[in-house]
Amino acid sequence: MSRASKLTLMGTSLFAVTTVVFVHFQQQAEKAAMHEGVVRDMEQQRIKRERQLDFDMQRQLEAQYKQDQTVHAVNEIDDRKDKPAAMGGLR
Repeated sequence: MSRASKLTLMGTSLFAVTTVVFVHFQQQAEKAAMHEGVVRDMEQQRIKRERQLDFDMQRQLEAQYKQDQTVHAVNEIDDRKDKPAAMGGLR
């Protein structure tokens, strides 16, 4: 085998091995990135569930408080303040 053919065979073999190793590590990195996405999605879903539970609890407390006390709308209170107590009070 000539020296040129040996160098060519060695060069192409090295290139092929390097390509296979690179592709292997690239696939591992993509797999890890995809797994991180799943973990992140699960964490976001957990946070969303916690927020929904918190919101539901606040709704229940609001309903309970509305039963226990009289609540007036802001407009009703403002209307009462704007009206004078007696008509003679205007000057």
